[in-house]
Amino acid sequence: MQLATQELSHHYIDLIELFSDTFYRDYNTRLVKGDDEPIYLPASDTCEYHQIVFAHGFYSSALHEIAHWCVAGKERRLLEDFGYWYVPDGRNEEQQKTFESVEIKPQAIEWAFCVAAQKKFRVSADNLNGAEADTESFTAAVLEQVKHYLAHGFPTRAQQFINAIAAFYKTPVPLTLSQFE
Repeated sequence: MQLATQELSHHYIDLIELFSDTFYRDYNTRLVKGDDEPIYLPASDTCEYHQIVFAHGFYSSALHEIAHWCVAGKERRLLEDFGYWYVPDGRNEEQQKTFESVEIKPQAIEWAFCVAAQKKFRVSADNLNGAEADTESFTAAVLEQVKHYLAHGFPTRAQQFINAIAAFYKTPVPLTLSQFE
């Protein structure tokens, strides 16, 4: 059961500021509102800092892209979109299963971010025009990963951001399993 919310406001600009305050100095990375598809762009000749670009100013998109950044190791953070495989919406059944398998950890972290922000979370199969996803099984797999993280610890950057979000929204930490039910 998630904490009861008293109509909390969730504005992407708050996430941009929290992310910058938490990570910019140590990781030279900024969270950036984009106009279209999300993407991660490493620093280059045209931009001196790394950019996590999220879609259309959507709060949930920002949390999701930050979660991917929290999973990506140092070498992957030097590659556009972390060098990950991605087939857009319209995936066949096999492609969808591959997509879901690589989305379990980021979506577990995103769920924790949502709990810390006292915001509802839904898994995203991200395949509206392709093979029908088994969202029940996918949700169960993501929850199992959440349980693992709760028992063994979230990745360091994920925990740092959980703490920052929780402090901002005055959510008790450490997070507990009951907050995810």
